[in-house]
Amino acid sequence: MQFTSLQQDSEIYAALQAETSRQREGIELIPSENYTSAAVLEAAGSILTNKYSEGYPGKRYYGGQVNVDAIENIAIERAKKLFSAEHVNVQPYSGSPANAAVYFALLNYGDTIMGLKLDHGGHITHGLPISFSGRSYKVVPYTCKPDGWLDMDEVERLAQEHKPKLIVAGFTAYPRAIDWQRFRAIADSVNAVAFADISHTAGLIAGKQLENPTPYFDVVMTTTHKTMRGPRGAIIMCKEKYAAAIDKAVFPGLQGGPHDHIIAGKAVCFAEALQPDFQNYARQIILNAKALADALKSHGFKLVTDGTDTHLILIDLTNKNITGKQAQTALDAVGITANKNTIPHEPRSPMDPSGLRLGTPAATTRGMKEAAMQKIAAWINDALASKDDAAKLQAIKEEVKSFCLQFPLPGVH
Repeated sequence: MQFTSLQQDSEIYAALQAETSRQREGIELIPSENYTSAAVLEAAGSILTNKYSEGYPGKRYYGGQVNVDAIENIAIERAKKLFSAEHVNVQPYSGSPANAAVYFALLNYGDTIMGLKLDHGGHITHGLPISFSGRSYKVVPYTCKPDGWLDMDEVERLAQEHKPKLIVAGFTAYPRAIDWQRFRAIADSVNAVAFADISHTAGLIAGKQLENPTPYFDVVMTTTHKTMRGPRGAIIMCKEKYAAAIDKAVFPGLQGGPHDHIIAGKAVCFAEALQPDFQNYARQIILNAKALADALKSHGFKLVTDGTDTHLILIDLTNKNITGKQAQTALDAVGITANKNTIPHEPRSPMDPSGLRLGTPAATTRGMKEAAMQKIAAWINDALASKDDAAKLQAIKEEVKSFCLQFPLPGVH
């Protein structure tokens, strides 16, 4: 039998209801998470999930594609306008498959690439030895300086020494704006592909708060959630000269039929990001991050690079007698969701590191502003100081819950 309502699957329904309560009653500070609009949720949960659409608009393998083609073309044109891109592929399922497609399109196995080391703020797909990127290509990692700032002189020196075929710029735990033009110049000096992964900052770029690398980088990839507030997915943007190779790598190189319902959600989120008020949203994300950073410093927290230019804050907990894992657990207990993270030149294990990563996109989407960041910093300080006091943690959790219920979740009734 087919269920006519999710409530008929009592186990899944109960888990989803519990997750709704967790999100509604807590503060989401993981910088890669956000809340979509009701319109994005509607598109992502639409009847388009029933359709198979291998191929590209006008060149499909199955029939019945007239509406799917229209939706995909709309998504492409909106993304082009949003990022000033020459060519866009909106079919990648997520960020890691999209990065794999870029490598697959433009490199041969065994070619040399450069990317930031994972424990310095890079991504698994930027060359981690145990990932497909590290196993398929020769990786020359670059690092941050002891103060946490990118070592661009090292990037240039390594590029000249190793002559990589591709250089990845774009990070998951780096709180500062990126010098795209210097990366471009370094790539040009060794005839390398300049590849930007803007998954974390795409919404801040679309909202015109950070510089856009798309007009002068060869290839740019972004996820469509995080600061974009769209569905879980990704897109690849590139110069026209790389378009055919990128499209062929996505399909049929690495993927089969695209997720049409998610492409529709992407189209909706691009339309939302093209509205003037999205720039106000992006600006408030950064204002909130700076306010949270300053408030944390007032409580004695040490921040990597001593602050932020973006949505992201990386705390170095080595002066607080607590590990990142312990901090994450204590914050979970009070309804504040963050994630343990390595810091540059990490002295501990990645599974129990010295850092804690925070971000403001989700809290900003709910309407929280600078005054809220002051409260959040105080709760973080109190929770970490009381990590072994269950009664104190419960009291903080009640305060957090009461506060959060003043800020409704978008798209949730």
